[in-house]
Amino acid sequence: MDTKRAKEILNNKGETIQVLYQGSPVWLESINENNTAIVSFIENQRKEEVPVYKLVENEGAQ
Repeated sequence: MDTKRAKEILNNKGETIQVLYQGSPVWLESINENNTAIVSFIENQRKEEVPVYKLVENEGAQ
């Protein structure tokens, strides 16, 4: 994923868009200027800073 799309997802108020990091669903908390994102893992609420390019939009999820 690129930084622009990550920011679009973060700022989207109309729908929930599933994002995955290494196959695990995450919630985007913030996007940093250095092309990293702070994410919370949905399964355990653990927060981590990860490279934006490693995030994947799960387009098949509802």
